[in-house]
Amino acid sequence: MLDLLLAILCSTAVSLVMRLSEARIQSKTGLLAVNYLVCLIPAALYLPPAGPFPAGEGLPAALGMGCVGGFLYLAGFLLLQWNIGVNGVALSSTFMKLGVLVPTALSFLLFGEVPGAAQVLGFVLALAAILMINLEKGAGRANHRLGLILLLCIGGCTDFLSKLYEQYGDPALENHFLFYIFAVAVLLCLGVAAVQRQRIGKWEVLFGLLLGVPNYFSSRFLLRALATVPAIVAYPTCNVGVIVAVGLAGVLLFHEPLTRRRAAAMGIILAALALLNL
Repeated sequence: MLDLLLAILCSTAVSLVMRLSEARIQSKTGLLAVNYLVCLIPAALYLPPAGPFPAGEGLPAALGMGCVGGFLYLAGFLLLQWNIGVNGVALSSTFMKLGVLVPTALSFLLFGEVPGAAQVLGFVLALAAILMINLEKGAGRANHRLGLILLLCIGGCTDFLSKLYEQYGDPALENHFLFYIFAVAVLLCLGVAAVQRQRIGKWEVLFGLLLGVPNYFSSRFLLRALATVPAIVAYPTCNVGVIVAVGLAGVLLFHEPLTRRRAAAMGIILAALALLNL
């Protein structure tokens, strides 16, 4: 559970840095490119002396899933941007968080991770709380429902990739798997930034540096947590744990108002976390 807690803390740090960067950066794709480049540094440091392409039967799986992961990372970000413009930030945020349905359901269907009654109740409460927070009165209606469904699916598949590697990948090449994800993400981000002619300035570099370290370790700690914690518990716990932490940070650090509805949702989330970990 320590790895899962560290994954929650790192993911929270990612959200807070993104929140701080909003008023400064001009190129979000440039920010992500620097971020993924920074992620490559610890990923490369964790590689063994054999280098990024060691011989062995596990290399194709690590390389293949890593390339898919890098594509999903960027695709999810670009799709989130598009959905915010078309469907609004509330609905887009909701469906991104509801992506937790995908790894949870697939872990049950493919790997037989059957939840107990308490975990099922906790999962239902967590989803209800997420909807309460993000679908407040006046949030608006969806203008492009297919885009929201795609956002949910891509976000969920990105999360599930870690579980897939934990099941089928070589544990000795876990560091290579993460290295390939961030290497592909960097190349794709730089390509998109070049096509869009986006300039990477000093603020993109600064916040990219601050974002990269917790972003890398959030993936690393989640991958380690999945080796000991069932995915059907780990994914919802991580998701709602980040929501609570970011919500509290918003009130304490950024003086964001805490409505009764959101306070009630926070309480439901805490109850859900307790049930999920029984």
